[in-house]
Amino acid sequence: MPSKRRSSKRPYGQPHPELDMNRARGGGARQESGPGGEDYLVATPRLTDKTFVCPSCGRDIPPQTAHVVAWAADGLFGAEAAAADRRHWHTYCWETFGRTRG
Repeated sequence: MPSKRRSSKRPYGQPHPELDMNRARGGGARQESGPGGEDYLVATPRLTDKTFVCPSCGRDIPPQTAHVVAWAADGLFGAEAAAADRRHWHTYCWETFGRTRG
């Protein structure tokens, strides 16, 4: 029976592509002013089979539900520690949390 292994997208013997450090550090995130006027990095994650709890309303974000992930642009202990403290929010909760309506 022939192997069902998929062939590599990178031809054998070719060098690995250069690592995109901007993307690895959250380069797909946009910077926004968040609660309290602090700067946050905000990204829209791909849909997963995990359930998250929104820190604003305390309700579950069910699997396969569009939402945002936000973390401080630069925390007290550095950008890496801030990214490790990221939280998943309902989109509406993120857009309204700590902001006054006018």
